[in-house]
Amino acid sequence: MTDATTDATTDATTDDTTDDTAPARPHPDTARVHAFRDDALGYDDATALAERVRGGEVSPTELVEAAIERCQQVDPALGALVFTAFDRAREHARRTADSRLSSPFAGVPSAFKDAVQVEGAPMRLGSPAVPDSPALHDGEYARAFRATGLIPLGITAMPPFGWTAATERQGGLVTRNPWNTGRTSGGSSGGSAALVAAGALPIAHANDGGGSIRIPAAVTGLVGFKPSRGRHTDEKFSRGMPIPIVSQSVVSRSVRDTATFLTAFEASHLPVGVPPVGPVAPVPARRLRIGLVEQSPAGGATDAATLAVLRETASRLAELGHEVVPTEAPVPTGFRDDFIAYWGLLALSTSSSGRRLFDPDFDPAELDPFTVGLARMARRNIASLPLHLLRLARTRRQFDARFGDIDVYINPVVAHETPEVGYLDADLPFETHLERVSNWVTFTPLQNIAGSPAVSLPTGHAPDGMPVGVHFSARRGQDRLLLELASEYEAAHPFARIWE
Repeated sequence: MTDATTDATTDATTDDTTDDTAPARPHPDTARVHAFRDDALGYDDATALAERVRGGEVSPTELVEAAIERCQQVDPALGALVFTAFDRAREHARRTADSRLSSPFAGVPSAFKDAVQVEGAPMRLGSPAVPDSPALHDGEYARAFRATGLIPLGITAMPPFGWTAATERQGGLVTRNPWNTGRTSGGSSGGSAALVAAGALPIAHANDGGGSIRIPAAVTGLVGFKPSRGRHTDEKFSRGMPIPIVSQSVVSRSVRDTATFLTAFEASHLPVGVPPVGPVAPVPARRLRIGLVEQSPAGGATDAATLAVLRETASRLAELGHEVVPTEAPVPTGFRDDFIAYWGLLALSTSSSGRRLFDPDFDPAELDPFTVGLARMARRNIASLPLHLLRLARTRRQFDARFGDIDVYINPVVAHETPEVGYLDADLPFETHLERVSNWVTFTPLQNIAGSPAVSLPTGHAPDGMPVGVHFSARRGQDRLLLELASEYEAAHPFARIWE
């Protein structure tokens, strides 16, 4: 295994440009890529970096310059950046250095995923169907994100519209996993996850409509927290969904970074319908009853490597004094079919209303095969869509009650080990793509429908060294409980690092 030392030569490392012009370079299956070293960023998480800035040990400018150098080092191998704003980040850092540094993450470099409106940058949602027109101003979410003090360096890659679980776009454009560049970085927040896992950034924006934070976190060894519905504002195109499923958050290397971000965000955006996260204790106030779910009724069987990590995690939770009980997943019969039908409805809306939802110059002829296939499926089954929506709405209403005396469920994030690049290629035939993704992503969509919190923690590795995440979920609004349990677990069993 070798560290990346390649000089930056792709368009993604040129200020304010996109890199959707050429496929990522091929790499051997065994390559490990990271940028950790003794520079201004060092080996610290975002919380430690912010503390060093406030203490005068390091300046925002030094952190931003180190992050730019690291991005230029690893991105030719990873293909994670689709737009850079390095000069803007430098100016932001200079202004931050002259301010009172009162924001929790003041001076810490980060990035946005290609799924929110950012001033001066295109929001293409991973698709050439959306033109590369720069936004005239930040959207509501981007403004609140910046208010935490984070300094975005650019925009990270995602697959078209976030429908799938690998960050691969038409024409062979791939975002690779820094633990093994022959493997996927997951999706749809795979660009953010790749850069954070590789050490180019300490924390980055991500969002989740069916597992898109938790899946890339699981396969790249990160903390990936999907908040409760109502905790964050949505982009305009998400607000009209019949059932809201998208949550905004971050991927990070520590639980405390995620907790700090969520509480910092609340300073400029009060949650709706759920209590504030507030102060997160290092351990839960009581021992919990934890339901252990090994198999999903919504997809393929869980493989041996994933089961081994899940069971070891359960054993460690029991050693911490929690009661772990084997149980069935709180998933109603027919949920898989209902969610896939809803998936298709959203794709149909995207393809037929893209000019209204995204841009007047939206071009349906540039849609990828998976989006086109989902939309066609929805048209064929249009008569049954009201029933699917009715059942999903019932699932959402009844989700909390299904917990019974269980406080938290744990289960796999995905059903099997991290697949190779190309397994979910954007140019695959629709039927092949749908079968593969729906058999791998079998656990995470439920929490999107329910609007409940969930987190992937990097609690183990497969025999080949790839990270394996375990999924923790709770009732809607119990984000703090999950973060406290995650904090306790991390303190007892620190997460493995890519440089080790």
